[in-house]
Amino acid sequence: MDRQEAMGAAPSADAIEAHARAVIARLPAEFRAHLGDVVLLVEEEADAETLAALGLEHPLDLTGLYHGRPVGEKSAFDSGAMPDRIHLYRQAILAEWCETGVRLDDLVAHVTVHEIGHHFGLSDEDMHALEDAVTD
Repeated sequence: MDRQEAMGAAPSADAIEAHARAVIARLPAEFRAHLGDVVLLVEEEADAETLAALGLEHPLDLTGLYHGRPVGEKSAFDSGAMPDRIHLYRQAILAEWCETGVRLDDLVAHVTVHEIGHHFGLSDEDMHALEDAVTD
């Protein structure tokens, strides 16, 4: 928890990114090795186009999103594609944090690992095991 959070202020995008990067740093090396080109973005909320594509109506319904092709589906012939991206949506994360009372770092870890799991094509069970490996 940083000073801003301890004072009761809503965590900034930078604070959420710092939590997410700390999670990534605790991942097993074999996972970290394949995340070098993945871009981590913390945005206030998902845009209308993203929500519509997912069939969601409200931006607080989406805490994170992976854009890209899972590692197992990539080909040496892929070129010119945008880099894979993990989006974390600050307002939705803060809303869930307030609603559930889950520690912010645990919530950010959950969302970050879930999106990383999509990058690797992991099952929900595998994502939970990976999350257990990185949480305190």
